[in-house]
Amino acid sequence: MIDQPGRLYLGHEFDLDTQQITDDITTISARELTTHAVCLGMTGTGKTGLGIVLLEELLLQDTPLIIIDPKGDITNLVLTFPDLAPSNFRPWIDDEEATRQRITPDALAAQTAQRWRDGLAASQITPERVRQLKDRTDFRIYTPGSSAGIPVNILHGFNPPDDDLSWAQNAEALRERIAQLCSALLQLVGIEADPMRSREHILLATLFESAWRAKQPVDVGALIQMIQTPPVRKVGAFDMDVFYPKQDRFELAMALNNLSASPSFGAWQSGVALEVKELLARTPGGPNPVGKVRANIFYLAHLGEEERQFFVTLLLSQMVLWMRTQSGTSALRALIYFDEVFGFVPPTAMPPAK
Repeated sequence: MIDQPGRLYLGHEFDLDTQQITDDITTISARELTTHAVCLGMTGTGKTGLGIVLLEELLLQDTPLIIIDPKGDITNLVLTFPDLAPSNFRPWIDDEEATRQRITPDALAAQTAQRWRDGLAASQITPERVRQLKDRTDFRIYTPGSSAGIPVNILHGFNPPDDDLSWAQNAEALRERIAQLCSALLQLVGIEADPMRSREHILLATLFESAWRAKQPVDVGALIQMIQTPPVRKVGAFDMDVFYPKQDRFELAMALNNLSASPSFGAWQSGVALEVKELLARTPGGPNPVGKVRANIFYLAHLGEEERQFFVTLLLSQMVLWMRTQSGTSALRALIYFDEVFGFVPPTAMPPAK
């Protein structure tokens, strides 16, 4: 039986000797995903395909998802066709591929639909199960830095966290969040900053902490003003003008101002806020009385490397802060899925997202 509460169906076992699919099924417990997991393999061996299967199973188990998609492969999760009709597949058929096969695009769509029907049937997946996935899930594709999908307002991430995180009890977590934010922001303006040695990083971290302790909202404009006229007079044992002279601070302010004035940066300042609690909330409607489970896909293929690092750092640091406010549990509350982590968590380097 492929539908088992708390277990994720991955498929039937394959006998290497007979080269046949067996009747034995493979499942894993959703509880096994309460810690980190990684899927490794050569290019083309099916890592993303396995990941999509896993994500579909989690949605059928009513587990909300936050998906980071740097290359744009996981958006295929949204292509859910319960009827498995040729007309469902026709918009996605490559006409040139049909020409190479010497058939019409409609014929190739019919072949594709039949291949999907046969493949799903071999795995005991009925059209009704596909319909359940479609009807019970609210798929959302976010495009930070672009209005092609759902735009994301990253400036909200600069503001002080909710009252659930007090400085008295969470100073370490909040300073870690500030450090990540400063590293990502400085990388976006082309400044490689060591959190322990860089004047730029130390200054920004000091300014953010001052504003957050005072519960003052922060945006790029406010940050530029604070750099020019700091609300703190000392950094460590030194006066501000000794630690970071006014003219040097002006150059940093200009770098941030150029970023803020860039037309492309305007797309980062509108849209939904990065609120983890809201991302994991259910959407009213669907057959489930409590609403639809959300699959939040953050599509990043259109961004440059620095912009990807910047956004991923913001999103993951927000997630860490949300986790700090939760009580302990052995159940899986939500899952973060990161497709293609190369460049974000290398073994030796220190990108902001690490």
